[in-house]
Amino acid sequence: MYTTRWCGYCVRAKALLDSKGLAYEEIHLDDDPAFRQKLFDLTGGWTVPQILIDDRPIGGYTELWRLDREGRLDELLAA
Repeated sequence: MYTTRWCGYCVRAKALLDSKGLAYEEIHLDDDPAFRQKLFDLTGGWTVPQILIDDRPIGGYTELWRLDREGRLDELLAA
């Protein structure tokens, strides 16, 4: 998960994953002035957080929350 320290949605995404007991790698982008271009190149998204599951971009917090609400997050993680 690509994050910044000042991002409220990053905090929410980490809380959701923590509540499910899921481990994740957090990559802080605060010190990289060109982080938005790097994110776009890696994930196709400009905003943080950008979350990847098995190197597949799923989007940000809203997409993560939606996957969880629909029961599809557990399916993705089990695959």
